[in-house]
Amino acid sequence: MPSGSIALILHAHLPFVRHPEHEHFLEEDWLFEAITETYIPLLRMMQRLVDDRVPFKFTMSITPTLCAMLQDELLRERYVRHLDLLIDLAAREQKRNRRHPQLRELAEFYFDMFLGSRCFFAEQWKCDLLAAFRELQETGTLEIIGCAATHGLLSLIQRQSREAARAQILIGRDMYVDLFGRNLAGFWLPECAYAPGLESLLQEANIRWVVLDAHGMMFGRPPPRRSIYAPCYTPAGPAVFARDCDSSRQVWSAHEGYPGDPAYREFYRDVGFDLPMEHLGPIARGSRRFAGVKYYRITGHSEEKELYDREAAEKAVEMHAAHFVKQRRRQLRELSALGFDPIVVVPFDAELFGHWWFEGPRFLDLVIREAVKNEDLCWATPSEYLATHPTQQAIQPAASTWGENGYLAVWLDQSNAWIYPHLHVAIQRMSEAARKHAEDSSPLADRVLKQLARELLLAQSSDWAFLMKTGTAKEYATKRTLDHLGRFNRLYDQFAANHVDEKFLRDCEWRDNLFPNLNWRYYI
Repeated sequence: MPSGSIALILHAHLPFVRHPEHEHFLEEDWLFEAITETYIPLLRMMQRLVDDRVPFKFTMSITPTLCAMLQDELLRERYVRHLDLLIDLAAREQKRNRRHPQLRELAEFYFDMFLGSRCFFAEQWKCDLLAAFRELQETGTLEIIGCAATHGLLSLIQRQSREAARAQILIGRDMYVDLFGRNLAGFWLPECAYAPGLESLLQEANIRWVVLDAHGMMFGRPPPRRSIYAPCYTPAGPAVFARDCDSSRQVWSAHEGYPGDPAYREFYRDVGFDLPMEHLGPIARGSRRFAGVKYYRITGHSEEKELYDREAAEKAVEMHAAHFVKQRRRQLRELSALGFDPIVVVPFDAELFGHWWFEGPRFLDLVIREAVKNEDLCWATPSEYLATHPTQQAIQPAASTWGENGYLAVWLDQSNAWIYPHLHVAIQRMSEAARKHAEDSSPLADRVLKQLARELLLAQSSDWAFLMKTGTAKEYATKRTLDHLGRFNRLYDQFAANHVDEKFLRDCEWRDNLFPNLNWRYYI
């Protein structure tokens, strides 16, 4: 029998991007690309494993903002139209490349992929991917866990207001229960950001466990006796599991890990930037953007990229999957020899698989199939491990994140620190309004307080500070932060003056329509 377990955890998250005021909006493509390249391939991969009766266990967080977008009828309709444009582009690419056998074959591949995505999304699942995830959870192969309402950085929010951090957690918990019809056991801390004190808020939400980066546990007090290979309980109760950096680095690092192999598809070389605008047609919508048709492979250090060879990529992914399984087997044997039953926790952003690393879903499929051949590698979820290993050490974990350099430097930087005084004032105003109207049962007050909470929560999203720091979509991230704060302050001032502009309120509700059952009393 195997001794030791591997817990694979995928964190599926995107910020809430929905712009009904525009017919097309560039940043909505973030969702469309993730659905086509990550969520559908992962779902199809897991369904094949179930159909083939291959035993596996995954854990996956699907954040409340992503759930809200996957539920939204407008975004669902726009995604189907987006797929139709991709199918049209791939069909025209087949004609354009009819005299180039390798390019024609790749164009046919993309045509089949886009058409298959449309059939899966619109016909098989009636545009409801959350139903597909729920079905996998019902089979017992996938454990879906929750996250903070808008992926707010809880360790920073807690320093401004425990009520605001509490609201992020409890509103996220409530949405999970509404969508998945069961209690929440695991919880993804946004950016794996932890600070002492959060565990009592997690306990209030009845959360059993979270994941930290390795140094969050290793610098705990007292030091963990079993390093990062067993969970520890926090002072308030919820357990912490630590990320295994070595096994994670093999997969996510483009420089040290598998995704940088020269045989794999090159992410940045896309026909959306290579072809003339007139040939791209309606998919471009008048501007250069990723179209999802990529003909080249990484190639190596050469500036001249070679054409993508799917057979070479398949050989590379088979080799890397076998290597990963071999390394995990050796790791678990060495850990088990120390006299305890270890668990190796390997968390990733889900979007790595398929979107950033095109061959990633195939890698996961091969890893699982390879691991079960000799039945000596056990997949487990953290919830299962705690159920069978309830007695663990208690420690006080250290403040930490999984961001660059391990702490808050990414989200608290000269490029983005200006947002926090404004968020602090909005938090104070939100709590003040909630306390003042705690006994107010009028429908208008309920609508206003719900919308105030939505605007504040959306302004708190960790994505905006991240994008400002990295310089990726900096203008958009800045505008989103200012827009949410602007709508919050305008609505708050109207509410305080007892003169709410219902037209403005309706516009806010139409624009930022997530969390219909939001409980604003969490701010009291």
